[in-house]
Amino acid sequence: MNLLITGVTIADPNSQFNQKKCDVRVEQGIITAIGTNLKAAKDEQVFDGSGSVLSPGFFDLNCSIGDPGFETKEDIQTATAAAKAGGFTGIAVLPNTKPVVHSKAEVEYIINRAKGNLVEVLPIGAVSRDMEGKELAELYDMQQAGAVAFSDGGKSITDDGFMSRALQYAKGFNGLLMVYPENRSIAGKSQVNESKTSVLLGMKGLPALAEEMHISRDIFLATYHDAPVHISNISTYGSVALIKKAKKDGIKISCDVAAHHLVFTEELLNDFDSNYKVKPPLRAKSDVRALLAGLKDGTIDAVGSQHRPHEIEHKDVEFEIAAYGIIALQTVLPLLIKAGLDAVQIAEKLAINPRALLGLEVPVIQEGRVANFTVYNPSEEWVYDSKNNFSKSSNSPLLNKKLTGKVQLVYNNKQLQSYG
Repeated sequence: MNLLITGVTIADPNSQFNQKKCDVRVEQGIITAIGTNLKAAKDEQVFDGSGSVLSPGFFDLNCSIGDPGFETKEDIQTATAAAKAGGFTGIAVLPNTKPVVHSKAEVEYIINRAKGNLVEVLPIGAVSRDMEGKELAELYDMQQAGAVAFSDGGKSITDDGFMSRALQYAKGFNGLLMVYPENRSIAGKSQVNESKTSVLLGMKGLPALAEEMHISRDIFLATYHDAPVHISNISTYGSVALIKKAKKDGIKISCDVAAHHLVFTEELLNDFDSNYKVKPPLRAKSDVRALLAGLKDGTIDAVGSQHRPHEIEHKDVEFEIAAYGIIALQTVLPLLIKAGLDAVQIAEKLAINPRALLGLEVPVIQEGRVANFTVYNPSEEWVYDSKNNFSKSSNSPLLNKKLTGKVQLVYNNKQLQSYG
């Protein structure tokens, strides 16, 4: 499909047209012209990009889809539909499925199921068999089959020796371990942030210490093996400080943060709304400020959705027994806009850096390059509701809320999807 986008502002620090208002022409999946006053051809679809931003297509580092085995939560079709609506042209999916993605068979299943989609679906293999943290999974075979990284999902790797061996082995073939930071012996069965709020709620608090001790361990191991470690979903002031120092010391540490941890705080739990129950838990305002500062100074490399779909029977229950997580693919952009990120920062943290961390080709808004982009209006208001929620699940505290920042179209793999 041939497409002409007129008067759109480009947000791509890798492009000579960054922050310039331009017309962009796409022919047969290639950006063939960028300029001003481009004339529309007869066979072109024209989109008025006035007031809109064109960014490299977003890429999510941290997404659960449930397929295979938990398709009642989300399958590849619904996940990619939600991803497109959120501006994502690629998602890396976690291995917490049934069976767990711990061999090349499961990796190949996901790749084949998602083939030909506008949204690229790239599997993350498990670090350990069945994500039990005891026996190494088939890391090298999975990478050869198409796995882009390795993670035990939302389960932390508690055995220090096992983590050390996994790092040493993955280093041999440039594999990246993406780890969830939680010292389980300290975290226990805590469900909310340890603070005055947890006392008022009468619930056992999860201290920031549990996250920060785990990150400290992984920094030591990354130093010892001179191997890269990616920390997923950091949430505390202390975590930012630890990673900032490690990077300054030249240690191969990277990290991401979930979009909701940049906006939501623990005070939202006062009504015991289980849709705000996430892991790591919502933290204090001081933590949010530190996370935002860490994003802007480069300490935090990327933003992820931490998309966690659940059936209603797992969320519409008492807070203490509710499952962790929210659906988030369609709300990342509005949350980043609400958090105060500008268009270039959004492009860096949501499109460029996530791909760079995984060693993937980064789309560039440049003539002659493959077209892979997202167009959104940062000031358009819309209501997120059951009619435009493309996920199979509905566990989001933002449903039926007015949001600012609307995806208008996405383009990838010679496919165009537009949204009103």
